[in-house]
Amino acid sequence: MARISFKLPDIGEGIAEAEIVAWHVKVGDRIEEDDPLADMMTDKATVEMTSPVSGVVVELNGAVGDQVAIGSVLAVFEAEGEADAEPTVQVAPPEAGQVALPDPLPQPVAEPIPEPFIPSVVEGPSPTPAPGASTSLGTNGSEKAGAPDRKVLASPAVRDRARALGVNLADVKPAQGDRVRHADLDAFLSYSDGYRPAGAARADEQIRVIGLRRRIAENMAASKRHIPHFTYVDEIDVTKLEALREDLNATRGDKPKLTMLPLLIVAIVRALPDFPMLNARYDDEAGVVTRFGAIHLGLATQTDTGLMVPVIRDAQSRNIWQLAGEIRRLAEAARTGKARIEELSGSTLTLTSLGPLGGIATTPVINRPEVAIIGPNKIVERPVFRDGQVVAAKLMNLSISCDHRVVDGWDAASFVQAVKRLVETPALLFVD
Repeated sequence: MARISFKLPDIGEGIAEAEIVAWHVKVGDRIEEDDPLADMMTDKATVEMTSPVSGVVVELNGAVGDQVAIGSVLAVFEAEGEADAEPTVQVAPPEAGQVALPDPLPQPVAEPIPEPFIPSVVEGPSPTPAPGASTSLGTNGSEKAGAPDRKVLASPAVRDRARALGVNLADVKPAQGDRVRHADLDAFLSYSDGYRPAGAARADEQIRVIGLRRRIAENMAASKRHIPHFTYVDEIDVTKLEALREDLNATRGDKPKLTMLPLLIVAIVRALPDFPMLNARYDDEAGVVTRFGAIHLGLATQTDTGLMVPVIRDAQSRNIWQLAGEIRRLAEAARTGKARIEELSGSTLTLTSLGPLGGIATTPVINRPEVAIIGPNKIVERPVFRDGQVVAAKLMNLSISCDHRVVDGWDAASFVQAVKRLVETPALLFVD
């Protein structure tokens, strides 16, 4: 039998190491050539490594979450052939642009928390309540407020606990004899309405931060560490825009259903040319700001494995129906792990929306090295004054976070005001 070492190949992205995000085998398993071996994550994508030979796995070097250097031995197999053979088959990276998201890791099994030890209590006569002290009403209201519970036999510890919980010991039926014990009080709390615990204690657990979750953590920390953020929020009346959206959906035929996002993107795209510093990237090491002519809009999308940012290419060249279709397609691709590498990079400005969960206002973190991120919040209906009358209006707050090194507060506020004018007069969205 030959002992064959498989070294982590150069994936071709100019990287020095990759992170193990999942093993598909364990030591002792039989594996066939080209069977999945492990998922390795680089800065750009998750790549599936396959076995170069058929044989038995005798060694796996590294645990999930470990960084492995290119050229290091990843696994060792026993296969037929000469000893100490090196595999001649090169493991090719996935098809250009393909991203393979790892399956969620199994959660650790929580160990049960042992019941606390309760020392024995020397039983004796109940203490006399202090003047003015009172006991709470029982569930059946049989005891008057302020009436002592001297006839109930219980230890001082049980009495103190019942008093803290507001339980009348006269309502607690002992399981044995006439003395109320902690177990009797527990049973009463479990089955009596109003005294049932709100929830059960859970064991502590530790979850290792790996894969996409680790990348998100690193990117967010770098963004907050390097970028001096400031956030500007303004209120926008979207009553007319919502009415327009409903009219367009009523006659859309086989076109994709419109949400607020495509219409808001049209407003952003129309306002941006007057504020080129917002559609930009800042290379702080070189001290250079690149202002882009095309608008490649990133859409922060929540997935089961974490936050991803697929990109609408050339958003300025698309109409509302094309934007709606692209939003739906990219969101689905991100959530199912089918987004290509080129669809997950190259954004020049990012839009992040929580939809109905949007809250009153947000302070989104910039997607570095971009210089701005826009966050629409949820739409609420409130009374407003209009022409001396109180009327119902649909209002939405719009937030924008900017890199204060290259974007001034005046520019951010002016941009939001320009978007506001377009949204509040939606006819302007479709005229030159």
